[in-house]
Parts: sequence; structure tokens; C-alpha cells
Amino acid sequence: MRVALYQCPPLPLDVAANLQRLQQLATEAKGADLLVVPEMFLTGYNIGVDAVNVLAQGRDGEAAQQVAQIAKTSGVAILYGYPERAEDGQIYNAVQLIDAQGERLCNYRKTHLFGDLDHSMFSAGEDDFPLVELNGWTLGFLICYDLEFPENARRLALAGAELILVPTANMIPFDFIADVTVRARAYENQCYVAYANYCGSEEQIHYCGQSSIAAPDGSRIAQAGLDEALIVGTLDRQLMLDSRAANRYFLDRRPALYDALNKR
Repeated sequence: MRVALYQCPPLPLDVAANLQRLQQLATEAKGADLLVVPEMFLTGYNIGVDAVNVLAQGRDGEAAQQVAQIAKTSGVAILYGYPERAEDGQIYNAVQLIDAQGERLCNYRKTHLFGDLDHSMFSAGEDDFPLVELNGWTLGFLICYDLEFPENARRLALAGAELILVPTANMIPFDFIADVTVRARAYENQCYVAYANYCGSEEQIHYCGQSSIAAPDGSRIAQAGLDEALIVGTLDRQLMLDSRAANRYFLDRRPALYDALNKR
């Protein structure tokens, strides 16, 4: 499976312009099976609670319908970030996967909120870590800060995830996450990790770029620098199988020793 990541500066508060940008991207990404864009791509990330309240939509709202049409027209599945308004009125930092036929496959809500910014705008997602099949691969989902808790990636990997998709809005001075943590999560969980970040600035936030697709052996099969880029990597199942044969992390785990961690 060919996976494309779009690293870009945010266009805050302009859903129409971001949908137009997504349409152009999907056309440019033809030949890829899946296009992944950053966290809160449709609205911008650092937009404040008032704007989030105005721009949040349901998972089947007008924006989702337009993304579905873009995916269907281009023949490329799309994972995008947006503020989701739930039926009970709560707002979540969410990502949604729509396949190349325009069908909504999965919606995931960020479970670990980062700092005052996230907490001021969103409710935290509950215990829902879905897995989805796409083109013969098993996909799991995290959003930005979620990846920095090793339990999240391990949980997905133990459930069978072969590719963890991580739309993100990671900023300076947390470059370490993009440079090291992404590769570490792929290696320790013997799966691919695709990390799609912003570049440029949004108010006082300066994003650190460095989007990448990390492989189970710790290598990168695609990597962006600090500027806007559309990068593509091809997942190699044999590489994953060979890496899993050589790496004994899952075989050597002793889960009984870890039970106490859940009580702290």
C-alpha cells in the first residue's frame, strides 16, 4: 500500500479553502492508496474555543460529505483531522477515514489532551481505539500527543495494527517526538507509523515539520524536512514480517509483571 502524507502550514478558520486544498492534494496523490493530512486540518489547530464552537461539525456533516466526494473522485482514501461535534454537544479533536469509494470507515477522538490549548477546546475521547482494514492492511489511529504515551501504540499493536496513522500538530521545542519517538514506536511495536505534521506557524505556535513514515525495523521509508511537502512511502509486508521474526519484543513480554502499572 502506498501512503501519502501532506505536511503543510495551517490555513486557520477557512474550511472551504482547506477542502479546496485537499481536493488538489488528492489529485496530486493519485497513485497513492491513502492520503493523510495533519490534526485539525479542516479548521486549523490553534483557533480558540469560540472558533471551534462555530466550526465543529458532526462526523457525517457537510464537510465529511465533501471529503467523501473528493476521495471518490480521486480514488484515494483520505484521513483528515477536524473538530467533531457529538450528538450530545461535546466537541472532540477527531480524525476520520474515508475510503476511495467515499465510504466513512472510522472516526477516532483524541484521548490524551495536550496542555491548556486542547483542554480549553475539547473533551477527551473515551476508551475507543478502533481498527480498520484498508487494502489488506490493519490500521489503527492516534492523534499527536496520544503517540507520546507508549501504552496507546502498544495497545493497537497487540490488537493487530500493522500501520498506526497519526495526524499531528507538533511544535517547537518538541522536535524530539518527530525525530525519535515516531521511529521508536514503530520499532518497539513492529508496525509502521505514519506521522503527518504541520510546518510554519499559527499565532505563537511554530510547528516542527519532520513528517515521516517509520518502518518496523526503525528505518524511515519517507521523510519531510521543515517545509511544505507531499511525501509518499510504500508499505512492504515482507519487511514487516522479517523484522517481526528478528525482534522478540512481543514473544518476550511478561504481561503479568505489568498489571501493577494500571493501578498507579
